Amino acid sequence: MDPRGGNSPVLYYNTCQYTRVWIPDPDEVWRSAELTKDYKEGDTSLQLRLEDETIREYPIDVQSNQLPFLRNPDILVGENDLTALSYLHEPAVLHNLKVRFLESNHIYTYCGIVLVAINPYEQLPIYGQDVIYAYSGQNMGDMDPHIFAVAEEAYKQMARDEKNQSIIVSGESGAGKTVSAKYAMRYFATVGGSASDTNIEEKVLASSPIMEAIGNAKTTRNDNSSRFGKYIQIGFDKRYHIIGANMRTYLLEKSRVVFQADDERNYHIFYQLCAAASLPEFKELALTCAEDFFYTSQGRDTCIEGVDDAEDFEKTRQAFTLLGVRESHQISIFKIIASILHLGNVEIQAERDGDSCSISPQDEHLNSFCRLLGVEHSQMEHWLCHRKLVTTSETYVKTMSLQQVVNARNALAKHIYAQLFGWIVEHINKALHTPLKQHSFIGVLDIYGFETFEVNSFEQFCINYANEKLQQQFNSHVFKLEQEEYMKEQIPWTLIDFYDNQPCIDLIEAKLGILDLLDEECKVPKGTDQNWAQKLYDRHSGSQHFQKPRMSNTAFIVVHFADKVEYLSDGFLEKNRDTVYEEQINILKASKFPLVADLFHDDKDSVPATTASGKGSSSKINIRSARPPLKVSNKEHKKTVGHQFRTSLHLLMETLNATTPHYVRCIKPNDEKLPFHFDPKRAVQQLRACGVLETIRISAAGYPSRWAYHDFFNRYRVLVKKRELANTDKKAICRSVLESLIKDPDKFQFGRTKIFFRAGQVAYLEKLRADKFRAATIMIQKTVRGWLQKVKYRRLKATTLTLQRYCRGLLARRLAEHLRRTRAAIMLQKQYRMRRARLAYQRVHRATVTIQAFTRGMFVRRIYQQVLMEHKATILQKHVRGWVARRRFQRLRGAAIVIQCAFRMLKAKQELKALKIEARSAEHLKRLNVGMENKVVQLQRKIDDQNKEFKTLSEQLSAVTSTHTMEVEKLKKELARYQQSQGEDGSLRLQEEVESLRAELQRAHSERKILEDAHTKEKDELRKRVADLEEENALLKDEKEQLNNQILCQAKDESAQNSAKENLMKRELEEERSRYQNLVKEYSRLEQRYDNLRDEMTIIKQTPGHRRNPSNQSSLESDSNYPSISTSEVGDTEDALQQVEDIGLEKAAMDMTVFLKLQKRVRELEQERKKLQVQLEKREQQDSRKVQVEQAKNDLDLDQDADLAYNSLKRQELESENKKLKNDLNELRKAVADQATQNNSSHSSPDSYSLLLNQLKLANEELEVRKEEVLILRTQIVSADQRRLAGKSTEPNINARTSWPNSEKHVDQEDAIEAYHGVCQTNRLLEAQLQAQSREHEEEVEGLRAQVEALKEELDKQQQTFCQTLLLSPEAQVEFGVQQEISRLTNENLDLKELVEKLEKNERKLKKQLKIYMKKVQDLEAAQALAQSERRRHELNRQVTVQRKEKDFQGMLEYHKEDEALLIRNLVTDLKPQALAGTVPCLPAYILYMCIRHADYVNDDLKVHSLLTSTINGIKKVLKAQAPGGIALALTDHPPFAYTLPLQMQAILESMESGPILRSAKLLSPAPFSLLGARRHQPLTPSSLPTWSLCLHHLPRLGPHRPSYPLLPLNRHAGDSRLGSPASASKKHNDDFEMTSFWLSNTCRLLHCLKQYSGDEGFMTQNTAKQNEHCLKNFDLTEYRQVLSDLSIQIYQQLIKIAEGVLQPMIVSAMLENESIQGLSGVKPTGYRKRSSSMADGDNSYCLEAVIRQMNSFHTVMCDQGLDPEIILQVFKQLFYMINAVTLNNLLLRKDVCSWSTGMQLRYNISQLEEWLRGRNLHQSGAVQTMEPLIQAAQLLQLKKKTPEDAEAICSLCTSLSTQQIVKILNLYTPLNEFEERVTVAFIRTIQAQLQERNDPQQLLLDFKHMFPVLFPFNPSSLTMDSIHIPAYLNLEFLNEV
Repeated sequence: MDPRGGNSPVLYYNTCQYTRVWIPDPDEVWRSAELTKDYKEGDTSLQLRLEDETIREYPIDVQSNQLPFLRNPDILVGENDLTALSYLHEPAVLHNLKVRFLESNHIYTYCGIVLVAINPYEQLPIYGQDVIYAYSGQNMGDMDPHIFAVAEEAYKQMARDEKNQSIIVSGESGAGKTVSAKYAMRYFATVGGSASDTNIEEKVLASSPIMEAIGNAKTTRNDNSSRFGKYIQIGFDKRYHIIGANMRTYLLEKSRVVFQADDERNYHIFYQLCAAASLPEFKELALTCAEDFFYTSQGRDTCIEGVDDAEDFEKTRQAFTLLGVRESHQISIFKIIASILHLGNVEIQAERDGDSCSISPQDEHLNSFCRLLGVEHSQMEHWLCHRKLVTTSETYVKTMSLQQVVNARNALAKHIYAQLFGWIVEHINKALHTPLKQHSFIGVLDIYGFETFEVNSFEQFCINYANEKLQQQFNSHVFKLEQEEYMKEQIPWTLIDFYDNQPCIDLIEAKLGILDLLDEECKVPKGTDQNWAQKLYDRHSGSQHFQKPRMSNTAFIVVHFADKVEYLSDGFLEKNRDTVYEEQINILKASKFPLVADLFHDDKDSVPATTASGKGSSSKINIRSARPPLKVSNKEHKKTVGHQFRTSLHLLMETLNATTPHYVRCIKPNDEKLPFHFDPKRAVQQLRACGVLETIRISAAGYPSRWAYHDFFNRYRVLVKKRELANTDKKAICRSVLESLIKDPDKFQFGRTKIFFRAGQVAYLEKLRADKFRAATIMIQKTVRGWLQKVKYRRLKATTLTLQRYCRGLLARRLAEHLRRTRAAIMLQKQYRMRRARLAYQRVHRATVTIQAFTRGMFVRRIYQQVLMEHKATILQKHVRGWVARRRFQRLRGAAIVIQCAFRMLKAKQELKALKIEARSAEHLKRLNVGMENKVVQLQRKIDDQNKEFKTLSEQLSAVTSTHTMEVEKLKKELARYQQSQGEDGSLRLQEEVESLRAELQRAHSERKILEDAHTKEKDELRKRVADLEEENALLKDEKEQLNNQILCQAKDESAQNSAKENLMKRELEEERSRYQNLVKEYSRLEQRYDNLRDEMTIIKQTPGHRRNPSNQSSLESDSNYPSISTSEVGDTEDALQQVEDIGLEKAAMDMTVFLKLQKRVRELEQERKKLQVQLEKREQQDSRKVQVEQAKNDLDLDQDADLAYNSLKRQELESENKKLKNDLNELRKAVADQATQNNSSHSSPDSYSLLLNQLKLANEELEVRKEEVLILRTQIVSADQRRLAGKSTEPNINARTSWPNSEKHVDQEDAIEAYHGVCQTNRLLEAQLQAQSREHEEEVEGLRAQVEALKEELDKQQQTFCQTLLLSPEAQVEFGVQQEISRLTNENLDLKELVEKLEKNERKLKKQLKIYMKKVQDLEAAQALAQSERRRHELNRQVTVQRKEKDFQGMLEYHKEDEALLIRNLVTDLKPQALAGTVPCLPAYILYMCIRHADYVNDDLKVHSLLTSTINGIKKVLKAQAPGGIALALTDHPPFAYTLPLQMQAILESMESGPILRSAKLLSPAPFSLLGARRHQPLTPSSLPTWSLCLHHLPRLGPHRPSYPLLPLNRHAGDSRLGSPASASKKHNDDFEMTSFWLSNTCRLLHCLKQYSGDEGFMTQNTAKQNEHCLKNFDLTEYRQVLSDLSIQIYQQLIKIAEGVLQPMIVSAMLENESIQGLSGVKPTGYRKRSSSMADGDNSYCLEAVIRQMNSFHTVMCDQGLDPEIILQVFKQLFYMINAVTLNNLLLRKDVCSWSTGMQLRYNISQLEEWLRGRNLHQSGAVQTMEPLIQAAQLLQLKKKTPEDAEAICSLCTSLSTQQIVKILNLYTPLNEFEERVTVAFIRTIQAQLQERNDPQQLLLDFKHMFPVLFPFNPSSLTMDSIHIPAYLNLEFLNEV
């Protein structure tokens, strides 16, 4: 075999220049190059140009003519299937994988029957539930390569061929084998979910974390490497549900338990257990961190980046629990694992002699080991250091050296772990075992790939031996498939030589092979590895697959199919023996823990498993382990590890040969574990090792390229001549074309359905096609360029003429402009000169006037100065003369005053003298002594005051005197100066005056200057202040503008928030509606399941009839939605609390109204509690007082007390009853009065009101009379009792005590006694009333006191608040005040709301009562009228003949109760929609309503109930019969789909089934529901409501949970053969659609009728007067309307599913594959995985016209049957969404349709659909909006994808596509022609960078099963019931028109 994967093709026609080839390269393995020179026969070298533009000469061996490999055309690069490549060789395979992996990020590629999976080392979003459902049911070639496609192919072949399948996953460590196997099992668990409730698929998936924990470890190549092989058989039953599973394990790497290389770890479970050592339940394990244990720290690094061992350990424990492993067993398992760690840390001390060693008794690790395993410490300590030798005569105990003890300890640790591993596998198999019969199985083999290391030992030898066996099986299977393909296509074929590795296998396993010699050497007592190696040299030195290394005598080389591997023989014997000392095992067998002892006891009952062969297998999956049982004694022969492995491998090969294999080859792209990094060397090495290149070589040896005739014709139609296209036989055309193009007939073969080509022929045809296109392109370019030049010349000529015309016009306009400007200039000059002269004159005139003015002013000022001087002189004279006169007057007045003073002094002296004389007399002294002291004091004060006054006056006098003296002197001086100046000249005087005036002027100037300075300063200050004010004003304006802006922003934000809230509320409404409708759908499934179980129970018990439950259970929850009208505040609060519980704490916390309401209610309850406590205290005080009074009255008569108590009790009862009646009457009177007021205002009939009011008054009066009569009767009864008790002894007392007013008259004794007792009773009544009034008064007083206290408390709170407010800042005070005001207003609003609610409730209650009373009044009037008519009839004395008057039809239909079943059968069950083709749409609904109306008219509640229940059940029965088998319908008896409820829903339903809700609601046959006396507005509860209706009140609390993905058909493969032809299936689907649409329209119409004629004013706005007469009178059918609404939702969902079932097979073919625009799309070459739905001439192809025809059919059916237009819009919106989702999902998962031409086809198809919507007037349904993602995807395929501008355009355009979807489409984009270019990786990275800010969902695919919530808007009918005619062919003669 050529190491490059195949022989190089000879360059026949591709030896010209520019041919691209592959040449070897030491770094990249293969490099691309291009010929720069034509190659000629005999040339010794090729002239090549590499991709980096370097020139290189490539030598050629002339003798072998070995030319380099040719490179495939670019259009074939990146293919899904490697066999689709024209040139099949190693470089082409490597390059294709590299391009797909690095550029498109595709990790899966087909290679014939093999799926190549490259490990991306990154989590990819391609394994979700949506992807599983997308691949489910698809053929393997229909979608892009995926592990799910392989799993689906295996599942499909198992169901179709009824043959067991196997998926073989192989690859080296780190390639992703375990993950691939896990995803395959996950696919089977999802698609083939268990039919029962055992959840076996979850258990199968739960085994993965356990096996990964105990069998996977970190290696240098993989962080989660499987160190064992496993084969998992998943069993299925006949319906292909998972029923069980079984696991086999192979060759666990036990040596890893005791040894790990650098950068490696032990098994994960050890590190997980150490990470969880701190948990309380693991304290007894005495574990610490992993670094402290020898067995877990040898690799140095104990952690893995990105892995949390504690979290993984929790998952492992959960998996144990799910698989049924008890908690005690789990603890025992963890103890065993911990004991292994402690065993590794046991310290062994060597003795001095070196031949023995010992262990310290105080070794804590050995103590922990013995304690955890429950063994004796002393024995384990002894036998770890000693061994027993048994001979024929005696037994020896021998010591062991240190190395021997360490080896024995390690062997024991490995053995314990291996036994535990086997026990866990066995218990997993027990958990997955099932007693059901297994019909078939799918096996998943996860086994190690080919391994080669620097040092290869026994483990690598066994692994490579297993891969040799698997490769042999793979080669034979590939060869067999090739042979079958050729024979099926009837092509002559020759034997293909392929590599057979049987000699290598014989070398290993044949007699005296490597394994035989190894086992033989193990039997030798002193056998060594060197002796065994020497035997191998001697025995197999002549074999071509065995070699001896030159430099070693202990190693050997085996030539495997993948590579040469050198094995080192050291350790082979020890590992093959797997020796464990018997003494240590016996100690473990004696453990006190049962699990430990069971691990090491011999399994004597183990039986080897048998594999299934042929079609069937055993009904039981045998549980076996690949590990054989241990023997008791070392003397007996023990099977070696090699022998065990060979046996288990043979069993595995037998199993695989009995199944159909499917291959998955995992490739590790690099050793550094870098994401999306490709190492060509490592990839080529693995491709050679895993057999991919062998598949390529086998395919290349024959005819690798295969084309269907239709695809070949579509692709290469351009090479066909025009005359050949006239032939209609495409096969003949293909034959003629190929024979003319390819002359060598050996290069192709014509098969029955395909054309087979040799390697390279497709590339040649592609070259011819490209040349044809290139020639056509050149022709088109030539023509277009000539046309462009002509257009350019014409454009230039027209432009020149236009320029000339415009230039000439410009010159003429310039001349005219020049003439105009010249004339204007002359005019301007004239005007300018005139203006200049006028200005000069005006300037002279102004100067003259100015001079005159100044001159005249000077003269006037001179005259003014003279007059002013004269005036001033006159003023001076005036003042001087006045001063002289005042001086003379003052002098005279002073002289007079002096004279008066002297005279008065004289008189005073005389008087003083006389007084002194008088004072000396005695009498005077006596008079004066009286009050002398006071007078002295007064005088003293007076003297002091006079002294002060005198002093002040003397000071004033001295001041006046000095002033006077100074004035006199001044005047003298002036007089002297004046006299002197009399003689001087007048000029001097004038000069002095002028000087004085100048001084005054200067003084005035200085004052003026001071004033000006002050003014300037003040002005500056004012300016500064103004500036400050202006600045402050500006700041205020800015602040105002900011506040305004803030207010505007807040307003905008509030408006945006309001709009967002509104949108959120709308979205929540939609979600709630969707959630409710999903619950309805879920109900239908639960109801059907309930019906099925009931039928099964009936069949089993074989008891006809129905069981009845108590009738009180039938209406358990009937009134749950209708609470009482008059609810109290406590009820409101409870409702609020319930609301909080319903909406959750988070939402309730945001509802401030509810919070404040609750807070207020808490305060009110607290006040009520205080009031009650006060009342209780008062009551206790009263009771204590009563007790005292009663003690004082013990001597009274006991009989009288009893009577009084009895009378008081009766009286209170009567009073309470009367009080209630009085209140009811008062409320009724008020309500009637209000109603009368409204009626009077609306001019309604007042007579009825007055009549009703009079009747109420009469009733009230009658009530009062009856009350008095009752009182009298009571008194008489009591008095009679007293008379009987008292007897005659009471008569004297009575006579003595009574004094009658009319004593003279004779009074009867009995009458007197009765009167007396009547008076007593009256007194008691009055006393009771008085007490009641006093109690009311006391309660009022207490209420007022409570109000006062509340006001006081509020005042205190306000004072505290005020004090706190004073301590705050002004801003905080304002804010606090606003908050207080807000809270106050909120409380007031809440009070008002509560008041309004109470008033509304009372209003509703009173309205209802009023209606009831009005009904009673009407009944009474009718009865009176009837009685009067009867009386009149009886009064007639003669016979009168009564003429019957013909009455009109009243729109009611009467039927007898026994005819109900016949009515339902003729009108519902047996009715066909075609029978009502020419009648009124929805006729059954109208007929049913007329029957309901008659039952309402006769007030027969049972009849209404029975008719509605029978109608609903009949409709369900019809829909059950019409439910198609291929569509998931909730109403089918045996639904063919597996439903997966959310775990939360399942748990709640289970709890509800076991709880009181469903226990009371599970009614197999409900008891008759009694509605006797039911009247209008009394809810009529349907007793036959399904179980789910009682549960729906509880289900919404689960939240918006809905199954997000479609439900899978379980028997889809087995049921395909029963569907019949597509035409018949389509016809049946159309019939189903017609029937479902028919009953949807009728159900909706019946629902509308019940609303329209319900009497509710909201539904009667469009009714006519005649229609209002047809309203229901007695019953309120609100709950039945809800049931009909739910039934309509179910029928709508069934209608959608039927329509989707019809359309879904057409969508992909019509939207993506069909050529709506002929010749636009081309077909690319395909490989082995041929698309099953390609556009062949078969019947599976659909065009867009077929889809439109089908939708036309749907639309016609719905319109003809009278379905509401709004519902029709919603139906087509849902269907268009499904078309969008299915098409887009298929586009995202198919590389072959992501092209420019597909985008053009899509846009054309979408435009056709839009045109159809507009033509049917359905464009308002929103269907086009649902197609927006598909429209944008089509545009994305057509947009340019090169520059950053293109990236921005894509990002702005594709708003409805997520980032994942955009990147996926760009990665999938595939050019169909060489002229197109691929999307570069850099461009995709640019797109990702620009879209990284988007918050898109992570889901790649759309949920095509998503259903929009449906709305049923009210649509009243314009028909009246009396206008409807019933056809005779309906056989409804038993219905009578009323």
